[in-house]
Amino acid sequence: MDNPLVQPDPGLFFWTIAVFLTLLFLLKKFAWGPLLAALEERQAGIRKSLEDADTAKRELSEVQAKASALIGQARTEADAILSEARADGARIRQELREAAQKEAEAVTRNAQQQIQLERDRAVSEIRKQAVELSVMIASKLIRRNLTREDNAALIDDALQQVDSNRIQ
Repeated sequence: MDNPLVQPDPGLFFWTIAVFLTLLFLLKKFAWGPLLAALEERQAGIRKSLEDADTAKRELSEVQAKASALIGQARTEADAILSEARADGARIRQELREAAQKEAEAVTRNAQQQIQLERDRAVSEIRKQAVELSVMIASKLIRRNLTREDNAALIDDALQQVDSNRIQ
């Protein structure tokens, strides 16, 4: 059983180890070094990306907090503006009501004055007609013609009597 493949050959053994060590040295120098450097570079890039993502996440949270604060402030200002507008509206309504009431009172006073003037004018006219009628009846009774001066004196006298009766 002398199989040449199973028996150790010192020359083949030496050359196999020498090729293996040479290949190991070449792989370490030209393949593993660049490969490990690329892996470390990739690991650093991933680490930096994670840090950037965390930073972006923090910044987003800050921006959201600021936006919420601005929205709250805007709502507060809007509520203040609305309440001020309501107060202004109520004040203007009250002022308009008061102005309308004053105007209505003025119109009423004016109408009462006009009514009083018309009443006084009508009473005066009725008095004049009553006096003229009285004078005419009296002149017919006396059967004489009165002069204009007598007529005016009689009218004045009658008016004074009517006024004095009215005062009493």
